[in-house]
Amino acid sequence: MRLSPSREAELRALIAKPFAHRGLHGAAAPENSRAAFEAAIEARHGIELDVQASGDRQAMVFHDEELGRLAEDEGFLRGRSAAELGRIRLRDCAETIPTLPQILALIAGRAPLLIEVKAPGREVGALALAVADALDDYAGPVAVMSFNPEVGHWFSRHAPQRLRGLVVTERGRKWRGGLVRRLALWRSKADFLAYDIRDLPSRFAEAQQRRGLRVLTWTVRSLKDRARAAQHADQIIYETPSL
Repeated sequence: MRLSPSREAELRALIAKPFAHRGLHGAAAPENSRAAFEAAIEARHGIELDVQASGDRQAMVFHDEELGRLAEDEGFLRGRSAAELGRIRLRDCAETIPTLPQILALIAGRAPLLIEVKAPGREVGALALAVADALDDYAGPVAVMSFNPEVGHWFSRHAPQRLRGLVVTERGRKWRGGLVRRLALWRSKADFLAYDIRDLPSRFAEAQQRRGLRVLTWTVRSLKDRARAAQHADQIIYETPSL
């Protein structure tokens, strides 16, 4: 699947730098925090972040469906409004859970950005719309991606100008078999793949590269991972600053 020259140029510019997975996080900067994003910007790397829907259908920058691992509260994210979530502190720091518009204002085009949309099931419209609306006036290099091919399909219909990716793992029953992956790719209308490093080399990924798709890989955590990525992927999403 060959992209148009303009879209290929946009994608090439987006993936010119490695991406810090959930920001460049560590002891002083929790994942998906403002401090982690500032650290990635300072390192002159791209940023990968996650969004979940709040109870009032706002896009919150947070990885898990439940609060307990990452925040100083319990329960499901979707059980709280964006205003309520904005008062909940992240663990081990003074920051609170941000909305996507707040983080876009913070990044302000200073780093390439990958937004992973966490929307299970077929009802992806509310969160996808919140993401699309937040990106309306954003001028920096950005793409959306998801494990759920319905997200890419939604963006292909309602915001076709936005670069979109399919996140892929060959682990687990859901992704077993090349036919499943081909159908997901077709449904997502993806411009690129974000592939599990544990699955590379992959016949499926290589076949898509031959068709013209770029392949990013996550999550690179070691020099061994880095060497594998150099052979089989176009860019890395990493979690170890020394890489």
